[in-house]
Amino acid sequence: MEGIKEIKQSFLDCREKAVKLKTVFDIDNKKKRLSDVEEQLSASDIWNNQEKAQSLNKEASSLRKIIDDVDNIIRRVEDGLGMTDLIDAEGDVSMLEDLKKEEISIIKTIKDVEFKRMLSGESDHMGAVLTINAGAGGTDAQDWAEMLFRMYTRWMERRGYKYEVVDYQAGEEAGIKSATILVDGEYAYGYLKAENGIHRIVRISPFDSNARRHTSFAAVFATPQVDDSIQIDIKEADLKIDTFRAGGAGGQHVNTTDSAVRITHMPTGIVVQCQNERSQHKNKATAMKVLKSKLYERELELRQEKINKIDSTKKKIEWGSQIRSYVIHPYQMVKDHRTNYEEGNVNAILDGDLDSFMVEYLMQSGGISTDAK
Repeated sequence: MEGIKEIKQSFLDCREKAVKLKTVFDIDNKKKRLSDVEEQLSASDIWNNQEKAQSLNKEASSLRKIIDDVDNIIRRVEDGLGMTDLIDAEGDVSMLEDLKKEEISIIKTIKDVEFKRMLSGESDHMGAVLTINAGAGGTDAQDWAEMLFRMYTRWMERRGYKYEVVDYQAGEEAGIKSATILVDGEYAYGYLKAENGIHRIVRISPFDSNARRHTSFAAVFATPQVDDSIQIDIKEADLKIDTFRAGGAGGQHVNTTDSAVRITHMPTGIVVQCQNERSQHKNKATAMKVLKSKLYERELELRQEKINKIDSTKKKIEWGSQIRSYVIHPYQMVKDHRTNYEEGNVNAILDGDLDSFMVEYLMQSGGISTDAK
């Protein structure tokens, strides 16, 4: 029957990939470990030690997820192969369209599971602290920073992530000087770490009366949002704490009270601030949370440097070494200079459709080629 041989071969290819996934994720040993964890969780006195119980519960949930993902792929592939044999034997073309849809769905699921393997770093599962800073270029750069702010918050909404704007410094005429966002969601940091670096836009400036083309820059930095289970030792004597009145243009992100807090960690020079709450106490607590996240990320980087030199694919974050260009004039194109991946629908990307760029970078940096181009 026309088309059935191609579909069957596709399912056979999927079966081969599924078997590899089972080996790569060491599913047999994970099942043994899950059985052991569940046995510990069933003990009558397990909740006498809540910290241990919660840790085991979290591990069990993680193990079940990857086991179910791989097992379901294998089951669906075998069902699909059975359907190809049935359709071929009976010549019933009415089921062919549904089988093609299932083939496409399985291929996508396999890619999703392969990608999750790239998000297996120590901090990838955590929430994130995202900071956006306007570069040199005055109002144009500040307007670009605000466009990035909108792009990322739209991306967060698309993924169903919760976020809180804890610092928002408005520009004098338009845009923002900087913003800090706390992002809560599974693998938020794993995705957003792909955005670290300098972002460049090329466009006709809306602030130039002569309608000339301008190039502007903004820096994006993501760090893991640490929770209470991670201990970061911060000495009170190492902190310089200032309070100030939030300023800048009005708007939903600005709270014009005298409760804003700025904390400087003197040994590292890291500065964080929060002006989102009217309570100085709450602002200090949030600023400390951001500081802990930045210190945690710094510790991970120092640890990695001791083990090995920084990966050669990581560019130094400085002006002039942009990771991505967004060209609106004289043509429309967004290009990631680390992967050479590009798309022409600039408006969609600026509206938060970023997953393809993130996936391409994370897959390539993990040594996996994709078919996204």
